[in-house]
Amino acid sequence: MIRKVKTESGWVAGLPAADPRITSYKGIPYAAPPVGANRWRAPQPCVPWEGERACYAFSAIPMQAPISADPKQLYDREWHVDREIPMSEDCLTLNIWAPADGRRDMPVFVWYFGGGLQVGYSAEMEFDGERIARRGIVVVTVNYRVNVFGFFSHPELTAEAPEAPANFGFLDQQAATRWVKRNIASFGGDPGNITIGGQSAGGMSVSAQMTCPANRGLFQRAIIQSGTFHSPYPSEFGLSNDKKSAEEKGKAFFDFLGVKNLDEARQIDAVTLRDKSLEWDGIHGWGKTFCEAVDGVFSMRSSGEWFLDGERLKVPVLLGHTDSEFFAWPDLVKTGETSGEYARRLFGNDADRFLACFSDPASRETVSREGGINSIEFAIRAAARRFEKQGEKTPLYYYLFCPEIPGWDHPGAFHSSDLWFFFETLAKCWRPFTGKHYDLARQMCDYWCNYIKTGDPNGEDLHGNALPIWQSFETRDPVRMRFCDAAMSEKCPEAPLMTFLQERFAGEI
Repeated sequence: MIRKVKTESGWVAGLPAADPRITSYKGIPYAAPPVGANRWRAPQPCVPWEGERACYAFSAIPMQAPISADPKQLYDREWHVDREIPMSEDCLTLNIWAPADGRRDMPVFVWYFGGGLQVGYSAEMEFDGERIARRGIVVVTVNYRVNVFGFFSHPELTAEAPEAPANFGFLDQQAATRWVKRNIASFGGDPGNITIGGQSAGGMSVSAQMTCPANRGLFQRAIIQSGTFHSPYPSEFGLSNDKKSAEEKGKAFFDFLGVKNLDEARQIDAVTLRDKSLEWDGIHGWGKTFCEAVDGVFSMRSSGEWFLDGERLKVPVLLGHTDSEFFAWPDLVKTGETSGEYARRLFGNDADRFLACFSDPASRETVSREGGINSIEFAIRAAARRFEKQGEKTPLYYYLFCPEIPGWDHPGAFHSSDLWFFFETLAKCWRPFTGKHYDLARQMCDYWCNYIKTGDPNGEDLHGNALPIWQSFETRDPVRMRFCDAAMSEKCPEAPLMTFLQERFAGEI
């Protein structure tokens, strides 16, 4: 059984997973530590090591807000169970799960975690790659820099390295995926058959990678889970800035720190820098969070508009969302303003058509109550419209995740709850899942693995039985896969309000 592998930097040793037919290698460095002069710099080449590196445990997680593990908070009780998990600025590592039987040319799945580009880490227990690896896939999960460490911008950085002035977390993901392409054959993977995937900000990261010109040929397909955001109403989500705004934010933060230049800022210890950044966020709010910068080098446009980029990497995409997340609502901000006045202010000559979408178009309360549109669904439908308008044949496979999630908190199919299912790691969760949940998880994992292998989720399940057909999504025949008690293909025609907003959006492109 293969437990030792030679990489470009040296030998690594792994351990048997729970299933001894799988080997896990944890904490493999893919770049030099981003500390000192390497802080706020593109990832640098990894320093080779002598002998054999024991890759038996996860490395430190990226610097971020301290883990609270508060059982009263949904996401803490769901994922963050270890208050003492080590974190460090030295965090550029990846983890690999691979069948240990000597097979070659297996498809490869590279996973980017979510967390609003502010928190998260590859060691989260739901990201265990063993169940996917059992289906003949090499699984890689990537640590990358987040928050002020990964997404800080400043004019001095642009002057110092105009070829890589910002988006260091995205550059980390890119560097890790390039490392995979160069090294994964040693683990049995096929460097010409790579799928990148992520959820939430990880899905946003996948979108960003698809719009980077330098990534052409790096991967063959993409998975975006709850990560394609575009508000149907005017709003600022807060995870993307133009270059000038990002740099102005950086200058203001240096003033807040009391430093005069980049050299001084790089001398601040990591914990102090993190804490000052959290203090900054507390004062200024979400809109001042350090995030994606459209820098014209890595990022050519906001990742939320990846589907508008005619030069993006045209690869198959599997994407979708849970049943209850990221709804956008009409913003009736002016005191005393009627629905009609609001509609005319926002939509001008199309105001009457907008109001006709509601049961009582004269009622402000009705518009507020009925005007909610899922921002992710809106973006997916906009992508399909855009593809068809351009005559593009790249398939989109659209899903909706909506099972009953058990537990005393009755959370519904909340944002991120699908992670337990397609990784098929329900046994690690505290929730009282029953047989139907395990059946659904196995089925989802089968679809995801088929897609990772071929770019098409259709095919057989783990036991050789044909899965229900999952059609690619098209506006003239809108069909998506509904994951509820079991996978079921369903028609999903646009509601009148969705159609109106889609056409308005298309007119603004």
